[in-house]
Amino acid sequence: MSFSRQQPVPRVPTPPQGDEVAAYPTYLEAQQAVDYLSDHKFPVQAVTIVGTDLKMVERVTGRLSYGRVAIAGAGSGAWFGLFVGLLFTLFGSGGVASGFAFISIALGAGFGLLFSVLSYAVTGGRRDFTSQSQIVATTYAILCAAESAGEARSLLMRSPNGLGKARAGAGAAAAPVPGATGAPVPAPQPARAPDPRWTTPTGEPRYGAMLPTAAPATPPAEPAQPAPQQAPAPQQAPQQAQQQPPSDQQSVTPPTDPYAPPPQDPRRQP
Repeated sequence: MSFSRQQPVPRVPTPPQGDEVAAYPTYLEAQQAVDYLSDHKFPVQAVTIVGTDLKMVERVTGRLSYGRVAIAGAGSGAWFGLFVGLLFTLFGSGGVASGFAFISIALGAGFGLLFSVLSYAVTGGRRDFTSQSQIVATTYAILCAAESAGEARSLLMRSPNGLGKARAGAGAAAAPVPGATGAPVPAPQPARAPDPRWTTPTGEPRYGAMLPTAAPATPPAEPAQPAPQQAPAPQQAPQQAQQQPPSDQQSVTPPTDPYAPPPQDPRRQP
């Protein structure tokens, strides 16, 4: 019977390496998968079981009371007394040693009961239950070395549990986008960096510095409008009567003398 060479475990904690070939929701299924690989002569020293999304689970097993605490303390003390009594029986004389064994059991049960009740009384009833804590993983992934990952995956596909379930992080990236085309999406143009001559280190414009003028935005093209029809030429208005210039025969009012006497003044009579 030949044994495969075991892979040395690194002394310094290091992250696991390899390609993920399967993932299972329970540790029992992951254990069965590795056992299936071992049964088919696969080098299991290249396989690693990794638990992801670890959670601390505390399962409550029962309620505590003074009676339960006393019984549990007496039982543990009796076991310790039995161990001490057996030691004296092995190294002592027959009758005295057997009697001392029963005394050791009784003393151990008494001291265990006393210490358990006192310890429970000191807590003041802040923890009146018993529980068991476990570290549980949500998913157990099986990693394998890159050179043997393909063979391990093909073997596990024929196993009763298959490849297990797909992890949420691994399947999300490979899901196709509905309506996507094969044309490549152009990369966005990088933003233009501000010129340090015109801006301060915080990005604000310098006082008195002229900012670069941005290129005028091209206005949207307006729809072509039909050419307006030419209006008919208006009829010529009748010629207006030309004003005749005043003739020379028209009388012109002579200028008045400001120093002349009024018309009713008798001095104006001849």
